[in-house]
Amino acid sequence: MNKASLPVVPLHTAEEIALARRAGQLAARVLQMIGEHVRPGVSTDELDQRCHDYIVHELQAIPANIGYHGYPKTICASVNHVICHGIPSERKLKQGDIVNIDVALIKDGWFGDTSRMYCVGEPGTLARRLVRTTYEAMGAGILQVRPGATLGDVGHAIQQVAHREGFSVVREYCGHGIGRIYHDEPQVLHYGRPNTGLRLEPGMIFTIEPMLNAGKAATKHLPDGWTVVTRDHSLSAQWEHMVAVTESGCEILTPWPEGYGDYPPILPA
Repeated sequence: MNKASLPVVPLHTAEEIALARRAGQLAARVLQMIGEHVRPGVSTDELDQRCHDYIVHELQAIPANIGYHGYPKTICASVNHVICHGIPSERKLKQGDIVNIDVALIKDGWFGDTSRMYCVGEPGTLARRLVRTTYEAMGAGILQVRPGATLGDVGHAIQQVAHREGFSVVREYCGHGIGRIYHDEPQVLHYGRPNTGLRLEPGMIFTIEPMLNAGKAATKHLPDGWTVVTRDHSLSAQWEHMVAVTESGCEILTPWPEGYGDYPPILPA
């Protein structure tokens, strides 16, 4: 890729990163809040309403997804074989489900965007391995972020973890720049070759949000125009953090308020 074809990526000041950090931290608080409500018998609509009310009344922020290109809800709730953009509904969660909840909000003009996987009761062995591997893949990508590294380094690290476990990487959907614009440059692919693509610089802010499938990578759009599922009906998982490139490495802007729990820490430089 030559320089002329590379996207123009905003470089943010320390003050601007502080505003993005605040929005990211608030988004992470939403996912902390909703965790105890993810249980058998609860509908994804109920989870959506709880997140909406918490964002508006508790955090004094704006739900970013409502009305975005016509999207009708506050969160995306993607269950089992749904890869992303699952629209909350009256569907009730059941024992053994896995669900990704993706939330975005606006605080003082800045976007915060993050997602987490939740297990409903005790999922099966494959589901647990997929969820943990996808988390590890996200972490491997984040640990590549530093000045002078490339987006190809990030994607390659994610892809290596996925393929090591026999999982596939969804290619149609990617991470993105974020700040005062919800989806900005750069596009952050979750596959790639080392030392290729955009070279990272301090001040860049973007999401890393790999989607891994237990089966093949092929996807299918449902008639609602939003929900994306695995074509072979295999399980899918996704995690998402916002990161900022610093002078020496990177900072996660959407850290979990309660810490890492049962997951290994992601400790970028």
